Amino acid sequence: MAIAPGTTILDYAVPARRTSRVASLGRDGLLIVSASILMALAAHIGFYLPFTPVPITLQTFMVLLVGAALGSKRGALVMLLYIAEGAVGLPVFASGGSPASLIGITAGYIWAFPIAAFVVGWLCERGLDRSYLTSIFAMLPAVVINLGLGVAWLAIFGLPMAHGVNHSLGAALLAGAAPFLPGEAFKMIVAAALLPTAWAIVRRVRKEQES
Repeated sequence: MAIAPGTTILDYAVPARRTSRVASLGRDGLLIVSASILMALAAHIGFYLPFTPVPITLQTFMVLLVGAALGSKRGALVMLLYIAEGAVGLPVFASGGSPASLIGITAGYIWAFPIAAFVVGWLCERGLDRSYLTSIFAMLPAVVINLGLGVAWLAIFGLPMAHGVNHSLGAALLAGAAPFLPGEAFKMIVAAALLPTAWAIVRRVRKEQES
């Protein structure tokens, strides 16, 4: 069976029933809400290192999976809903939840999530997640976006010091990127391996069902 352009692994595995526009929107809404809950859970699976205010969590890993599975638009909407949940005080961020979290020391990473999810989703909609050779290139830009915006925010708004605020780019890189590179590389490799594997399994099942 030919795969329509823009199809994600989730759309292929569980095709939407062509009943009505309302049913389709309801399905997408349920997926978006469910994925935002997974993001909240991922935020609380992690820990802090003693030399950086930025926690190590599973959020960035979930951004990769959500963007790949739901696609660009729905993936970005998941992250925007997640941000809105935190903005109204729900404890969905690693630090809890409040409007202050969106302008705090780690806000750059949070605001990067919708962009990163959109980019990885857009690339996966074009088939990059269906091969082990190309899936890494679907994940890499999102990792760069997450770390890049997080570090830029730290550099612009400053890291706390004993007697003032440090606006150094070097300090921001050391606190906001360097400690996370091994972990982010590992998450990227795992996500890049999971998607082609999922595609292979689903294609095999669909082929058996159609035969």
